[in-house]
This record gives sequence, structure tokens and C-alpha cells, in this order.
Amino acid sequence: MKHLPEKYQPIKHLPDLTSITKDEILDLIKLGIDIKHHPGKFKRALSQKSMAMWFEKPSLRTRVSYEAAMTQLGGHAIYLDPANTHAKKAKIEDEIKCISKFVDVIIGRVYEQETIHKMISSSEVPVINALCNKHHPCQALADLMTVFEVFEKPSAITIAYVGDGNNVCNSLINGAKTIGIRIQVATPTDLKPDYEADLWTKDPCEAVKGADITDTWVSMGNESGAESYINKLKKYQVNKKLIENKYFMHCLPAIRGQEVTDEVIDSEKSLVFRQAENRLHVQKAILVKLMK
Repeated sequence: MKHLPEKYQPIKHLPDLTSITKDEILDLIKLGIDIKHHPGKFKRALSQKSMAMWFEKPSLRTRVSYEAAMTQLGGHAIYLDPANTHAKKAKIEDEIKCISKFVDVIIGRVYEQETIHKMISSSEVPVINALCNKHHPCQALADLMTVFEVFEKPSAITIAYVGDGNNVCNSLINGAKTIGIRIQVATPTDLKPDYEADLWTKDPCEAVKGADITDTWVSMGNESGAESYINKLKKYQVNKKLIENKYFMHCLPAIRGQEVTDEVIDSEKSLVFRQAENRLHVQKAILVKLMK
């Protein structure tokens, strides 16, 4: 693809998308697309490599896609949750220092951004942020990879994000702005993202004006949370009236009938399952770049 660079650039860790450059993001997208279409070329890319998965929070897509990615690249994944670690009684720095002597890469799905920083400072091997309260770089990279597959000129499009200005929103803003894609965000005032979009508004109708893709998400853990939180986001539902004939993205799980209507998520313009599949491919790219 002519809009992607010719050579891959090395990166050491992936704490978020503010810490890597435009070329590095484009490299990951290009490599992810290459791996997706030529999996046989990479089936032994990480032979004899091991990955530790430090998960403070449960997951479906992140866990399955990362374990599958490592297996399909010829490596091995080790899942660690609070029940089989000493996270509650030992310093995480000590635990990560030990783990990094056993494996070749560590991914962390954690509650706090500071935990990712502690992991990086203590580790002798690359660390990947697989989600924290402030960032979700792997999801945003899968979203952007999907954009590059669907649109011939990605830099000419506009993404609209509607809902809670959470970790996914933060990373999507970081990634889109770094590579030159316009992003417009609509959230309640007290749920604004931590980073500046090209446009922020309280009005979802204003955010989707001129947009090519609409994205939405309710923070995981808040799906059945306080009634006031749910009520606050009611007017941010993505339905046919709001987005008309635009493409729709969602990182899943989606709360049908609340965040988004069936008519939108099941439409021909819905990219959600393509997005989900691309988690696998772009995460393979992340692993290969960090360890090769």
C-alpha cells in the first residue's frame, strides 16, 4: 500500500500510542495487514518464544486474540491472573523482574496506568499495555488497521466517536491524530477524554457531521453500573437516525439496544467483527516488532 512506509521501525515497549511515532504506527498497520494476508510467512516467527499475560481484569477478545496470536506465530502464552500470582502481597516490580527472566515479552491488562509504568521500569523484556484505565493501544491499532483496509485514502476521512471518553477514546485520539486522521468526539461534559480531539462536543449529532465512520463504547465494568451513568449516556446511542449510512465500529462487547441498535450493528456498514478479527493480526505485528 503506497500510503504505508517501506521499512519497519523498531519499538521497545508499547505503553500507549503517545510513545510511538507516525512511522511506527503505520509500520504496525502495514505489518498487521501483511500477516493477515500471508500468515504462512510468519508461522515460525516467534518459535521458542514465551509470553506472560499479566491480567488483573478478565477479558474475552484480548486474552483469546493474544494467546492465539502467540500460538500461530510459533510461540507460547502463559496466562496469569490474581489467583495464581502474588500480586496482593508482593511488590509488582519484584514480580515483573522475576517474570521477565523467564519469558520474552509481557502483556498487562491492568486497572491503573501507573502499573504499566512499573512493569516497564522493572522488566528486562518488552511490555505491552493490553488495557489500563487511561489507554487501550491494541484496540486503537486494530481500529486504525480496519480503516486502512476499508478506505483508499485514510488520511482524508473523519472518525466520529460517541459515548464515554474512556481509554479506547483516548487511544483512538492519540493514534488518529498522530497519523493525520481527523477525529470528532461527543461525550457528556464530565466524561470528556484526557486528550484533545480535533472537535469535542456534547452533541452527538454535531460529532457525526462530515464523519465517515462512527465509533462508540461504554466503559467495561459500567455496563450495568450506576443508573445515573447509564442515563447520562442515553442520548449517545448510535442508531440509524444518528449515523444514516456511515460505517460503524465498536470494540465489543456491545450492549445492544443501549449503546447501539441491532439495525446498526448488524448492517452491511458495520465493521465490528472485522475490527475484532484485526485485533489478532495487529497484535501479531506488535509481538513480532517487539521481539524481532
